Amino acid sequence: MLVTSRALLLMLLLVLATSVLGTAQAQVVTAGPDSTQVDAPAVPDSLRKTARLLGMKVTPPTKAVLLAAFIPGAGQVYNHKYWKLPLVYGAVGGTLGVEFFYQSRYKEYVTGFRARQQGLPDPGPRSSQETSAENVRAGIIFYRRYRDQFIAYSLLAYGMTIVDALVDAHLRDFDVSDDLSVHWNPTLLRVPTAPSAPGVAITLNLKSTRSTK
Repeated sequence: MLVTSRALLLMLLLVLATSVLGTAQAQVVTAGPDSTQVDAPAVPDSLRKTARLLGMKVTPPTKAVLLAAFIPGAGQVYNHKYWKLPLVYGAVGGTLGVEFFYQSRYKEYVTGFRARQQGLPDPGPRSSQETSAENVRAGIIFYRRYRDQFIAYSLLAYGMTIVDALVDAHLRDFDVSDDLSVHWNPTLLRVPTAPSAPGVAITLNLKSTRSTK
């Protein structure tokens, strides 16, 4: 049962990580060998949209990060990515739940081991079933190891939800519709060690929908 739970939680983490990477790669544009790459002009910070958070003026990515850091899932709600909430709460809540499970078993076995060392009855419902103190010690090591693993998993899931909110907030202000303008222009490809050759230049006009407020 525990093996199945760990597998499901790791799968949720993988899906959440894939979602973050997929969103981050949504703006990747490739060009062929007979093209010139034109970078979109940077938008000055003064022209970026702003949002309010606790009376402070912040950029939307900053607000998304702060919301996601204080309340898991709040950054996804702010970005209107409601479909990601089951992934967020499944990954964060699931890893925390398993972590608490192993922590409770760890504490039970530690208490039982100390009681046995003092010649007292083991009060634990499970640790008391162990036939020797060495078996209880082995249980302590086992539960501590998996508790520490799921502490790391929960921190990883928590961090990925913040990164996901940040990436979505950055990309939500860019026009990714199908009518992005593409211009084809004849040009001469100049190479210092060879004669000029005819080619085609491709200009992609990536428009930002950011505006002032």
